[in-house]
Amino acid sequence: MKLAVIVFPGSNCDHDLLWAAKNIANIDAEFVSHNETSLDGFDGVLLPGGFSYGDYLRCGAIARFSNIMDEVVRFAEEGKLVFGTCNGFQILTEAGLLPGVLLKNKSLSFICKTTPLKVVNNTTIFTNAYEENELIHLPIAHGEGNYYCDEETLQELKDNNQIVFTYADNPNGSLADIAGITNKAGNVLGMMPHPERAVEELLGSEDGLKFFTSIINHFKEVAN
Repeated sequence: MKLAVIVFPGSNCDHDLLWAAKNIANIDAEFVSHNETSLDGFDGVLLPGGFSYGDYLRCGAIARFSNIMDEVVRFAEEGKLVFGTCNGFQILTEAGLLPGVLLKNKSLSFICKTTPLKVVNNTTIFTNAYEENELIHLPIAHGEGNYYCDEETLQELKDNNQIVFTYADNPNGSLADIAGITNKAGNVLGMMPHPERAVEELLGSEDGLKFFTSIINHFKEVAN
């Protein structure tokens, strides 16, 4: 198993993701530039948080057209693992790999704090190490994390069990308390909270470590 951590101009959580995957979870992972056009040799993709291209136009709107995104789309369509946190979630919605959009926080202020979440779907590639409805605590750091979609899309998300994480305190006004969703196939996950920032007790929480353990579990199952 080898994961690619994509680096866009303005990414500021790329090192966090790489450290958590490689040094804490012992997953083989490498940085891949947004300018690259191939993901050959990789089994999954991680899109980090940050402010890709300075968040000009809309968050993730420019990054969506980076060279590497054609490969990310291919990975998603082939059923390979694709994950985006914070700005990575925004990029996935801009690329059409996940439904909905991330709007400005209801408070119109940047929010940076640890927030409680509920794991409402623990059957995914990314959450199988958690208990159903387990309450966890992960950091958030965003100005545009207010998830929104139309009523028809929301019903589809519910019907297909695509809502994976919900906020216990809804800090940003997200529709239906949504903090993270998958695509219909379940191989693409986007979430605003940062699991990579909660993998050591030194950081205040280890609740994000099970996210990486879940990925390892998935690849072990596939290998068997």
